[in-house]
Amino acid sequence: MPNFTQIIEEMKEAQEQGSENALDSVRRKYIKALSNHTDRNTICYYSSFLKNDQQPNIDITDRDKNYFMATVCGMDSSKGLDLILHTPGGSVTAAESIVHYLNAIFDGDIRAIVPQISMSAGTILACGCKSIVMGKQSNIGPFDPLIQGMSCHNVIDEFQKASDRIKVAPHEQVLWNKIIEKIPPTFLLRCEQAIDMASAIVTKWLTGNMLKDEEDKEVKAEKIVSLLNNPSHTKDHGRHIHMDDAAEMGLKIEKLEDDQQFQDLVLSVHHSFMVTLDNTNISKIVENQIDVCMAIQAK
Repeated sequence: MPNFTQIIEEMKEAQEQGSENALDSVRRKYIKALSNHTDRNTICYYSSFLKNDQQPNIDITDRDKNYFMATVCGMDSSKGLDLILHTPGGSVTAAESIVHYLNAIFDGDIRAIVPQISMSAGTILACGCKSIVMGKQSNIGPFDPLIQGMSCHNVIDEFQKASDRIKVAPHEQVLWNKIIEKIPPTFLLRCEQAIDMASAIVTKWLTGNMLKDEEDKEVKAEKIVSLLNNPSHTKDHGRHIHMDDAAEMGLKIEKLEDDQQFQDLVLSVHHSFMVTLDNTNISKIVENQIDVCMAIQAK
């Protein structure tokens, strides 16, 4: 398996041999090799958030639906889809729409592959698939929703704490009122609705796809959701959940290390994307095995 440094050298060699775009040619070679090995369609969804988490166009948004529509076009949907994810997350509703669309095209035969990180709404995308492939280095994360950068759970908990303290210690009311006054009108309701929506979306997908053949699928789905949409358990929205922990929660996890050739190909694809993102001004790439590539520049 080529490592990160070897991928760089391979791209340099392709450039020296006159390749019009060495980054693209090496990356596409490995995507095709992976697709040929699995005999499945492959779409890679990559964000450059590890290079710069403040640049625009790194999150999951409704614009991504167009990129997926472009990369799905021309595929044989009967072969299913391997969806390779590398994302910090983004819009829950955009993730819901993307999964709904892809499942409709591929009749639920979608396998998420997480070579390194798929967090927040990226985890929601993975939960919408029939299984998640993870390696020892892979991480998903909690999907407890944020509004304006604030944890919906934490806002509700803090408001409840303030209310409870005012009841038992009226002399603290002035202090707690300053906290309560910072919460805009209807904001608590929005937070409650966002939490309920995320839980409902993931529960529906888990019971309808990943866990659909399990006798106690509702119970298992409830456990998974209660752990991933619960800051009191995960402690931090950016908490990295590893392969074994994800499996223990009840998610259907396939171990990347179980197939050496498959592992080598997946990680070669991953390294080639990381080299591309590190050496260009591209913030996001959505690309398939038939050379359809949507590359979004950072503005």
